[in-house]
Parts: sequence; C-alpha cells; structure tokens
Amino acid sequence: MARIVMKFGGTSVADLDRIHNVARHVKREVDAGHEVAVVVSAMSGKTNELVGWVQNMPKATGANSPFYDAREYDAIVASGEQVTSGLLAIALQSMGINARSWQGWQIPIRTDNAHGAARILDIDGAELIRRMGEGQVAVIAGFQGLGPDNRVATLGRGGSDTSAVAIAAGVKADRCDIYTDVDGVYTTDPRIEPKARRLKKIAFEEMLEMASLGAKVLQVRSVELAMVHKVRTFVRSSFEDPDAPGMGDLFNPPGTLICDEDEIVEQEVVTGIAYAKDEAQISLRRLADRPGVSAAIFGPLAEAHINVDMIVQNISEDGSKTDMTFTVPSGDVDKALKVLGDNKEKIGYDVVQSEAGLVKVSVIGIGMRSHAGVAASAFRALADKGINIKAITTSEIKISILIDGPYAELAVRTLHSAYGLDKS
Repeated sequence: MARIVMKFGGTSVADLDRIHNVARHVKREVDAGHEVAVVVSAMSGKTNELVGWVQNMPKATGANSPFYDAREYDAIVASGEQVTSGLLAIALQSMGINARSWQGWQIPIRTDNAHGAARILDIDGAELIRRMGEGQVAVIAGFQGLGPDNRVATLGRGGSDTSAVAIAAGVKADRCDIYTDVDGVYTTDPRIEPKARRLKKIAFEEMLEMASLGAKVLQVRSVELAMVHKVRTFVRSSFEDPDAPGMGDLFNPPGTLICDEDEIVEQEVVTGIAYAKDEAQISLRRLADRPGVSAAIFGPLAEAHINVDMIVQNISEDGSKTDMTFTVPSGDVDKALKVLGDNKEKIGYDVVQSEAGLVKVSVIGIGMRSHAGVAASAFRALADKGINIKAITTSEIKISILIDGPYAELAVRTLHSAYGLDKS
C-alpha cells in the first residue's frame, strides 16, 4: 500500500464526462489499496472567464481606474476549483467510494499575503492523513490557501500543481502524479518538432530549468517544492484508459518521472530544448556606474512582482556610465516601465528603451557540467541558419539565447537536431 497524491488539470476536468473519467483513475488507485488525495483545477476555461469578470467589473461601473482589490479577485477566481472538487467528490461517491471535498482553508494550507500570487508557507497534513487512513479520499481544491488575513489567497496561474506537490510533502506521500493533457515530458514541444521524444526520467534541476524557461508541463514553484522536499513526481496523461495495462503500476507507471539526479543512470549531455515566447527586452541607457544602482532598478521591480531575467550590463570605456538590459514577460512591460518611470530620479538613467515580441530559447542538461563545447555548438548551429542572437545567459546546466520572435520554431528544431535529440 502507498500514499498517493493525484492532480488533474483543467482539460482533465473540462466537463462531467471527463470528471467521471478522472473518478475512474482515482478508483483504480483506491481499489489497489492505496491511500489517495486528489487535487483538482477549475474546469477548462472557467478561470479565464472568472478573471474576465473581475477585470470588466470596474469598466461596467464607469470607473476611471481598471484596478481592483486583489483580495476580491482571489475570492472570485478560487470558486472554479471549489466547483470541481465538489463535482468529483459526488462522482466518487456515486461509484461507491468514500470521498469528501476540501477547500484550501479547511486543511489549512497557510500562505503569505501576496493575493493573486501567494506562496505556501505551511500545510498541516494531520487531519488529511487521519482521514486517508480511514479510507476516505480527500478531493482538494487546488490553487488556493488561507492568507494571514484569514482570507482565501490564490497561488497564481498553474498553482494547482504547487498545491499538489505541497500536499504530497505535507502528508509524506510516496509519490505525486500530475495528470495533464500530455503523456509526459518531451525533449521539446512535439507541436514544433515532431521528432521530440518522451523522457522516461528527468532530474529535478533539469525540470526546474525546463519549467522556468517555457515548458508548460509544470508550474515552476511546484518543481521547486518537489526538489526541496524530494517528492517523486510523475507526469501522466489523464486521457489514457484508466484500466489500460501498466496504468496501476506503483513503481513504473507510464509517463515521465521527475526525480533526484542519482536515480538517472545514463545522463545525456543535453536533455531538452525549451522556449518562451512573448519576451520583452528593456534597456536603461547611460546610468551612473555606482554602487547600489542595480538594487535601485531591480528592487522596485521585485516589489511589483515582476520577474526579471537575462540581465546584461555594459560599462563605458572610462567606467563612468553603464547600460543595463534585461528581459521581462511581454505582459509586464507596461507595468515595468511605470515602475522604472516612478523611480527614474533614484535610478538615474538617461533614457529607457523597450522591445517586445522576442523569444528565449534554452538548451538544458545536467550532463553539460562535465562537457565542453555545448555552447559553441548552439551558436554555430544558429549561425548556419542565419539566426541573430540578441542576448545570452548561462548557468551550470543551461544556455539561454534571446532571438527575434519569427525565428522561434526554426531555432528550436535546429538546436534539437544539433544535439541529436531527434534520434531514438
């Protein structure tokens, strides 16, 4: 017997038939004698609908400002997961399974006060463990917790993944199964490169880079939590027949296992190619080169919850002036420019420039630590295709390259082939 946390995304619970299919997956594990908790997202499209209502309400009243209280945003958008958890509990009960729905505040899942993008601080899994030990399936609304103000706080888009991994850590689960509309993690996006291969295993570090650099399979924070708490996580397809051969295999079910590097016997030099569209580049020109200038730029951006990446600094020949260039998601450009404008006097830049519509393509692999020439191969392959590079950042296990948007798919296919990832 094992303790398993199962998570199902929006497409997996898009309508009543699919919720019934999810219930069959859960029943398979219950019938095998496992203790089970299930985390669910809102039905596909529901969160977007709720967010749209929130954004349009100020306009409907004729208000001059489009802004709204983030606490009320959370109260509204959290309702999507509450509906799904109740429906799945009813489906399971109808199939003769002892099940009960839970909201984030009932567990409780404690979060910080960053409404709309809250972080989980603590989970008391004692009551869940007791109920599961009695044979009850806990059906938990993902994406939400309880803030210090005793109001519901949501975890940001994709937050149900984070809920599932955190709950798995909180109840000391043997594994966490993330069911989605794909059957695992691939070497790159199969929609761009049909020769992409499904990975049997991928290290936490590699998956963290893949998720943060554009792979949409898992939310970044969920991978961070899995790595910190060593939660063995399987990415699986909810659209496989629940009763197909191997689906109930406790140790090696179909899908991709995200695990410690030590579990991976044969390490490839490059594991995968990720890409992130809709990147924007912001440049601050002719800053005074003095201590504290970077903090003056990136401190206010961090306080505004704007994620910054690919920071490049160029210093003038006499060392008196510097240019600072960095990337942000295109959706955050206006917000970032406002923050920078509000802090212009403190930062001391001459002019700010921005360019949207860029793409970040990344080469990822733990094998890069012990192999030279990986970066050179990427640059050579892109040069042969006439693709110009705007910025480069590297770490121990990744190389990220910023290019013009129209070259995204060509760059992904080129790099995928350059490292032999299209070969079986």
